[in-house]
Amino acid sequence: MLDPVFGGTVVYLCEHNANGALGVVINKPTDMTMQLLFDRIDLTLEISPELGFEDSIGERPVMFGGPVQVERGFVLHTPGKSYSSTLKVTEHVAMTTSKDVLEEVAQGSGPQRILVSLGCSGWSAGQLESEIVHNGWLTVAADPAIIFDLPIAERFAAAVNLLGISPYMLTAESGRA
Repeated sequence: MLDPVFGGTVVYLCEHNANGALGVVINKPTDMTMQLLFDRIDLTLEISPELGFEDSIGERPVMFGGPVQVERGFVLHTPGKSYSSTLKVTEHVAMTTSKDVLEEVAQGSGPQRILVSLGCSGWSAGQLESEIVHNGWLTVAADPAIIFDLPIAERFAAAVNLLGISPYMLTAESGRA
């Protein structure tokens, strides 16, 4: 997609029904770190690597989840405990929009695998289907490892590789021979 917002993005679709669709971009980092986010919402990061996080969670970037509700946080995480506002997407991924999940992460008792974004991506009823029919999106089955385990720079190529092709094979040009 050549759209300046969605070009080169990987969107994890969290909900899709007759009313529309909602997803979170998982490969567009902002310049905000988790530490800065915690500071802005008055949380103290009390965890350290020995509590199970392989890297410093405070240094992780917060993602640009999409152009909708950019003032709101969306947390993708492994299911387990249900928070005030949790949607279980699959048996491997849940999405929470309430602050309580971040409070537990800051204390070291929250989910170990998380991705935090500001904003989300949304489509009205039939809009996403129309964009797919017009080749605006490639779709693949979601792989939680792409969301939680891969470096951000590798997520787009990994998602395209699920189609059995290289991202270098993609072009915005079309024509007839």
